[in-house]
Amino acid sequence: MTTSPKFSETITLLARRTAAVARGVSTATPLFVESALNGEILDVEGRRYIDFASGIGVLATGHLHPKVVRAVEEQLKKFSHTAFQVLAYEPYVELAERLNGLAPFTGPAKSVLFTTGAEAVENAVKIARVATGRSALIAFSGAFHGRTMMSASLSGKLVPYKHRVGPQAAEVFRVPFPVDHLGSQIEDTIHALEALFFADIEATRVAAMIIESVQGEGGFNVAPPQLMRALRKICDTNGIVLIADEIQSGFGRTGRMFAIQHTEVEPDLVTVAKSLAGGFPLSGVIGRAGLMDAVEPGGLGGTYGGSPIGCAAALAVLDILQEEKLLTRADAIGRSIRGCISNLVESKEGEPIANLRGLGAMLGFDVVKSREHPIPDGGAAKRVAARALERGLVVLTCGSHGETVRLLVPLTITDDLLKEGLDILSAAVKQID
Repeated sequence: MTTSPKFSETITLLARRTAAVARGVSTATPLFVESALNGEILDVEGRRYIDFASGIGVLATGHLHPKVVRAVEEQLKKFSHTAFQVLAYEPYVELAERLNGLAPFTGPAKSVLFTTGAEAVENAVKIARVATGRSALIAFSGAFHGRTMMSASLSGKLVPYKHRVGPQAAEVFRVPFPVDHLGSQIEDTIHALEALFFADIEATRVAAMIIESVQGEGGFNVAPPQLMRALRKICDTNGIVLIADEIQSGFGRTGRMFAIQHTEVEPDLVTVAKSLAGGFPLSGVIGRAGLMDAVEPGGLGGTYGGSPIGCAAALAVLDILQEEKLLTRADAIGRSIRGCISNLVESKEGEPIANLRGLGAMLGFDVVKSREHPIPDGGAAKRVAARALERGLVVLTCGSHGETVRLLVPLTITDDLLKEGLDILSAAVKQID
């Protein structure tokens, strides 16, 4: 197997893709999928791959979990769409009830459903602005919240998300996300907030702070509990809404239903998507009832928001998470991954790697220039991912310089398949032919 397509079907599809699909949509691999099941993928040439990407963290319950398939098939026999704003249906209401019961905060909760993570972020901002009567927003360096205008403005990476698109959304302010191995500390974040409130924007004009409990695209950096407690205090003191972006870190990925639960800090709004619906487009905002009800009827929604198919899939996913004890499974998977990567670090073989981090089964590590000088090396990280792909393993990179190899395995993966995938990853790091 090689990353350069050698087979006619793949070559034909690549040519068709180049001719038909906008250049702005990138694809991390040259593969075209024919079928997939749980943690394995077959491409159109019949080549088998182990999936450590899960559709960028979407498939906590794996590809085509039988219970998800069954729920979707049963819903399709009834109806596929009405638009909840026109004709309501029970799966939407039931899912909102279930999500409210899982909310990582005390007190009454309400939920609203959308289609994409970026859409959830856009609407969380809208809810916060309406509820507070304020307009300013605070986000963090390294953040990724989406590619729409507001969500891209909140994201902390210029290329490729904001490059050459012109002015961003107004009144978005950014402070550093603390990352020890990059020399940024919690104190730097707090001092930056204090300076922001002194020099740029009154705290009383800020509608919301939005933060990823574990950064996704930014490099799997974990928000420290001490930071989250400080942010909660600042928000409480100044009437600011705290938004936890759990789009990638939610639904068991970190060993808790939501990653913010590791900090014991309660947010006001939570954005959710990705693993919520087992591969079907569905997202939402879970929030304190008083905030959620601030927006007038008609102010929230979307034609496809909370589709009956997605809701049916999500209800099945929530059942699976509980019945198969996938939160506990995430911790077990995480221990196996940590052991493997720690051994690679200690072996000092192949590519120099460092900075293993994350929570539960949401883990990443950096490929660096040298063990003596751990400067991020995005090119080397790409080479590791390419060598893994050659051997039959799909992994993704992320981080401010593309230096982080991120691991997002299905929580339903078998021990044997997990070990096989980790063995491939080890060979890719060690540069074993």
